[in-house]
Amino acid sequence: MVVGQASARANGRDTVEPWDLPITEGLQESVHRFRRLDEEVELKPILEQLAAHPPLDRTPTQQTEERYPEIIGGLSVALAETFKIVYPDVKNPQTSHWDGVTAVFDRLL
Repeated sequence: MVVGQASARANGRDTVEPWDLPITEGLQESVHRFRRLDEEVELKPILEQLAAHPPLDRTPTQQTEERYPEIIGGLSVALAETFKIVYPDVKNPQTSHWDGVTAVFDRLL
């Protein structure tokens, strides 16, 4: 959200719009995969409850906040796919596996 705030600030706005969020093509593809998955298992209502954010210096618009559950869903899909790539044989990831995958995400996000 820091990049979204910086984009809004650079464009002289007090609000963060959806286009301010740094959604890469890969993340957008993960969001699309999440939407297909969500049609089957309905995860979006759960993610809506988890999509809280810390106080920001620029207020997200309602349209921006409405995208949060799908963005979180897309990130979750990307995380699961990263586990399969990095640790293809692991069925029950341990702390060391999580540390490895989150290190990748920390560098990419």
